Amino acid sequence: QVQLVESGGGLVQAGDSLRLSCAASGRSFRSYALGWFRQAPGKEREFVAAITWSSTTSYYADSVKGRFTISRDNAKNTVYLQMNSLKAEDTAVYYCAAAIRGASRVESMYDYWGQGTQVTVSS
Repeated sequence: QVQLVESGGGLVQAGDSLRLSCAASGRSFRSYALGWFRQAPGKEREFVAAITWSSTTSYYADSVKGRFTISRDNAKNTVYLQMNSLKAEDTAVYYCAAAIRGASRVESMYDYWGQGTQVTVSS
């Protein structure tokens, strides 16, 4: 069992940066690949980024590639999402998730989810 708690969301202006954190509790955190997803109002939840358990490989949605960076600190049981050059279209609730089967862009591959943190980007 893994519990995930996101933090770091807020209201920022277009062009600003924000770093989201997701703290995990429970056993075997380092065994899980971790991902970030987001859901904008009236839209389905979508993949943002994912990272393998060893941090050797990361994946990004085309819409955030070059602006967002996912990283993890297994000693702190935490995964981060550094978001730069934010745009109004990045406004969404951001969720972190953990997958025992490996990093994936597919939502159904994730076993545990956080409650989400709101990011609002004003233009």
